[in-house]
Amino acid sequence: MAKKIKDTDYLAISARIRAMETGLLTRERMEQVLDARTDEEAVKILQECGYPELDPTRPEAMDAALSAAREATLADLADSAPDPRYIDIFKLKYDYHNVKAILKADAMGTDPSHMLMDMGRVDVQTLKEAIQSGKTEELPACLADAAAEAKEVLDTTRDPQLADIVLDRWCYRDMDAVAEAIGSEFLHGYVKAQIDASNLRALVRTIRMGKNMEFLRGVLFEGGDIDEAAILKVSADGGSGLMELYGPTRFQAAAEAGSEILRGGAMTQFEKLCDDAVGDYLSGAQAVAFGEAPLLAYLAARETEYTNLRILLLGRGTGLPADVIRTRLRASYV
Repeated sequence: MAKKIKDTDYLAISARIRAMETGLLTRERMEQVLDARTDEEAVKILQECGYPELDPTRPEAMDAALSAAREATLADLADSAPDPRYIDIFKLKYDYHNVKAILKADAMGTDPSHMLMDMGRVDVQTLKEAIQSGKTEELPACLADAAAEAKEVLDTTRDPQLADIVLDRWCYRDMDAVAEAIGSEFLHGYVKAQIDASNLRALVRTIRMGKNMEFLRGVLFEGGDIDEAAILKVSADGGSGLMELYGPTRFQAAAEAGSEILRGGAMTQFEKLCDDAVGDYLSGAQAVAFGEAPLLAYLAARETEYTNLRILLLGRGTGLPADVIRTRLRASYV
């Protein structure tokens, strides 16, 4: 039997994480990038923070550079993490993205290569060959089952959106299975927060689109903290009760923005606030001296940082006003 990993096994890496947190981009540093007079000056500021040259005029090259930085961080921490499955949590979503791309490309008779992201647990070529041949025995079990179900749905309905929902549902199941196998309550909570955010988005979008409760039932994900039956009731009532359901939770601000959308508001701020609510859960790791929580929160903070850099640099590159870019930046706990 494998030795059970204890919180104290994370003493060394937790101390290292606290030191690495000082390298995260603070809001003040992002403001400097935002207020830089030229793109060259903005890129120089980021280079001083340890980033490679990020050229907003070449989005694909910029994305490749951010992906390389992300891979380097994951590889670095994988060497010292007591359980590598915590690193896998931040890789497996790319496996599911790649399955979506492969299945859609196969259905259309095109090559998925330009849509694949080689940042998952499974090498993209291995994944592509396994799915196209149907020989998925060597893939992680959840991923193999997900690919099979999504392919069946796509073949039957010819609706890629339904196949995507299947894969997203399996992705959350996969994450939760990892949390269960490790025995991490903090990771369970992180998965639940993501599911609650996805379900709130689905609720607001379906009401805005005029879809009925039964449509929403098909796109909700199980496993969140907010009761599915209560979400469906809000849908049946046309949005009435939204604030009563979400007001006592960390999703209060997102729900307020969602209510505005139902009166004709824009989606951008709502999407940001849903992400910020998940970040609020992760910020609880700041009070944890050692254990898996600081590691998970740091990796999630880096993911948020990469998202913010892309929003910031591409926004500058397209001439968006600073105030508009500022409202789209996700909150970070630093």
